[in-house]
Amino acid sequence: MLKRQLLFLFLLPFSITNAQQDMLSPQAEISVLTIGPGTSLNDAFGHNSFRIKDPNSNFDKTFDYGRFDFYAPNFYLNFCRGKLDYSIGASNFYDFLRFYIKQNRDVKEQVLNLSKDEKQKLFNFLINNYKPENRNYLYEFFFDNCATKIRDVSQIALENKISFNTPSDFKNQKFRQLIHGNLNRNSWGSFGIDIALGSVIDREATAKEHMFLPKYIHSFFENATLINTNEKLVKESHVLNKHKDKKESSSFSFITSPLSIIGIFGLLIIYITYNDFKKSKQSVWLDIILFSITGLIGIVILLLWFATDHSGTHQNYNLLWAFALNIFVGDQFLKKKIKIWFIKYIKLLAILLCLLMLYWVIGVQVYALGLIPFLMALFIRYIYLVYYYNKTITVL
Repeated sequence: MLKRQLLFLFLLPFSITNAQQDMLSPQAEISVLTIGPGTSLNDAFGHNSFRIKDPNSNFDKTFDYGRFDFYAPNFYLNFCRGKLDYSIGASNFYDFLRFYIKQNRDVKEQVLNLSKDEKQKLFNFLINNYKPENRNYLYEFFFDNCATKIRDVSQIALENKISFNTPSDFKNQKFRQLIHGNLNRNSWGSFGIDIALGSVIDREATAKEHMFLPKYIHSFFENATLINTNEKLVKESHVLNKHKDKKESSSFSFITSPLSIIGIFGLLIIYITYNDFKKSKQSVWLDIILFSITGLIGIVILLLWFATDHSGTHQNYNLLWAFALNIFVGDQFLKKKIKIWFIKYIKLLAILLCLLMLYWVIGVQVYALGLIPFLMALFIRYIYLVYYYNKTITVL
């Protein structure tokens, strides 16, 4: 996040009036730039931009739709509610390129095969879109982001003259698979995404919908044709920067990964449960912690589903383990006598975990890899609690 903010400060949108021109010369070129993934979560999916180059007037600038104001009022609240405004920004091309070279990221350029009038129309659209009153748009990760804007703006400015043909090596994937393709499954970023996003992203994306990722903008533009002439949309492709491979310490990253950290937590739950079984007792503090954690996460998931405009957080069956009601019934553990309904409630929690596994197996929803040890431990704990209460506690 910090890197992105430094980029926005460094490439702060400047007034185009300093170098603005009304008409492009016949030598002008318009390109689509595709930036490869970065190292941080917010850079993991890459980026896209337009480049407008006119050597006759020394005009060489980029326009991209990935800017936001970190210091805007209620930034975090708007982000959580899915009401975050992004905007188009403009930068000097060489400043833009140097920044991504410094970040060691791939930069590819596709020069578009457009007539002088088509270039002018696209340029005029960008200039008009850059005006303060037109600059902002409501960001949506899957359907309205820095990549989809490149596709949509191109179509609008060129009056739908582009045919985006499916690449020969194209393979249909689900939205979650597309996300996983850009993230390490056993990373905290992937873990958080898999908990926050619901089963709505476990459907197959259409060919057009794949273009929410910058790399598909590149591949679909490479195969696109102009409807009127049937000529290829891209006349030249260049690699402006190639990232250099860096060695990473895989052992350390695994130690700090969700599967490792949560695995240790899961083993601790199982160990305490085994100890309780041997001594025929209950570690009440552990059950209060588990009910508090699962209940609070469940409330957050419900809020993401029903109280925000995020399209990807709906129908989230993580609620089968993060059961929101847990936060309200956890006080039952502090009572000397357990009621029958509470034992039945714990049985329900165990059944819900079985349902979750069924949903996972048949593909209704894919869950975070790091959850596996926790879910196993949680199931064992619930089964033990039912056993313990039925054997040792006076029931009302």
